[in-house]
Amino acid sequence: MLRFLNLPILFPVLMGLGLLILHPESRKTRNLYLMTAVLITSALSFAAIGVTYVQGSDALACIMVRFNDVFSISLRIDGASMVFGTIVSTLWPIITVYAIDYMSHEGSENRFFSFWLMAYGVVLGVAYSEDFLSLYLFYELLTLSTLPLVMHAADEKARYAGREYLIYSLSGAAFAFIGIVFLLNYGAGHLNFTYGGILDAARVAGNERTLLVVFVAAFFGFGVKAAIYPFYRWLPDASVAPTPVSALLHAVAVVKAGAFAVMRLIYFGFGADFLRGTWAQTVVMAATIVTIVYGSARALRTPHLKRRLAFSTVSNLSYILFAFTIMTPAGLLGGLTHMVYHAVVKITMFCCAGAILHKSGREYVYDLENFGRVMPVVFAAFTVSSFALIGLPPLGGFAGKWMIATAAVASQNKLAYVGIGALILSTLLTTLYLMTVVVRAYFPVGKLDAEALAKVHDPDKTMTVPLVLLTSMGVVLALCSNLVIGFLTQVSQGLL
Repeated sequence: MLRFLNLPILFPVLMGLGLLILHPESRKTRNLYLMTAVLITSALSFAAIGVTYVQGSDALACIMVRFNDVFSISLRIDGASMVFGTIVSTLWPIITVYAIDYMSHEGSENRFFSFWLMAYGVVLGVAYSEDFLSLYLFYELLTLSTLPLVMHAADEKARYAGREYLIYSLSGAAFAFIGIVFLLNYGAGHLNFTYGGILDAARVAGNERTLLVVFVAAFFGFGVKAAIYPFYRWLPDASVAPTPVSALLHAVAVVKAGAFAVMRLIYFGFGADFLRGTWAQTVVMAATIVTIVYGSARALRTPHLKRRLAFSTVSNLSYILFAFTIMTPAGLLGGLTHMVYHAVVKITMFCCAGAILHKSGREYVYDLENFGRVMPVVFAAFTVSSFALIGLPPLGGFAGKWMIATAAVASQNKLAYVGIGALILSTLLTTLYLMTVVVRAYFPVGKLDAEALAKVHDPDKTMTVPLVLLTSMGVVLALCSNLVIGFLTQVSQGLL
């Protein structure tokens, strides 16, 4: 049992390497191999979460590699790990089913799904890391394992997006690493995540200004993957990747790993009490507010559907970061709530965009006239998800925004009040850039090409069933928001 927590991480990585080596010629054999590996990984992950929830965070804690008495690659599940791990373990199998059909016409499927499996294990490594060194290792491996997915098409656009993604991610990680070094030197002699922070008051005395500068650098370093302004450019450009990759990048894996790392940095590293009320809090909160408005405004101006959704992600990730920068338990609760609901909603929307591209070749909003009639399942899912992202109650987006706004009010931070205004403005812009798509699909105003529309229809069940399942999941989670928020409240108060 002491080594059980290694399995959800090592198993998919080894299975991914195995697929790369075996390179099966039969698509049926590969798909069976892939789904078996993904489902077993999710089962192992849920089992680890379940055991930890019942027996406590020490139940499955283990050391993967020990370097010395201070440095090791260690695993432990706490409340925050349960949240991120559950999101990943639930959504990855569903999007894998979708990806099998989508990638059937993309080529190089064995290579693609090899890195797909390895990325699954690495993301779970981010979720289940016990300390900052382990988190940093898996954080870097996440860049390397997802890079081939971003560059899958291997054309000029894909290569450019891959280079940009690599430069931004590695540069950001370098600044994050500086923060980890300072945490070790000014902390309690370890890097283990500790709710409330690990800084030692005696060592910090007289060095507060330096540590605040380091925190800001580390925040933007980890914030690169969360697409914080001005380090967001890699995310819209990465939308050239196959849509299943975009769905993972924008909803589950990379961007959420960035937000998760920022949360660890604030609440489990430097400590919210040390940062609250300082100029460093003002700087990082201001950056999130700017990103919220900027991302929504760019989404409204962008006619390309996937890039529009990408800029929407830029904005919504900063909803989460804004909540974290409030630096109170209520802010942590608001950020985690929006993290959960945004993951389900945004992965659904990208899958809808992928289905449209897959079946019609249409990429731009102005080309979607009357698509609601010829692709009823896809646009029903897109419409429900749009209402959820806008924040229409009782759907999930409302719960996240409500918790963030109430946390901002309770903080009595004047800049947080400005953040509430940014949320309101962003909601208005979100309504405009999403309802434009929905209205065109159901209420066409231009001249329709009946012959072209006759060839457009919903995709096969391997793509529509995941869409229906994801949409239903989002609605059920919203209707059970009291249970979700109840659990997240325990996490935000350090009780799990």
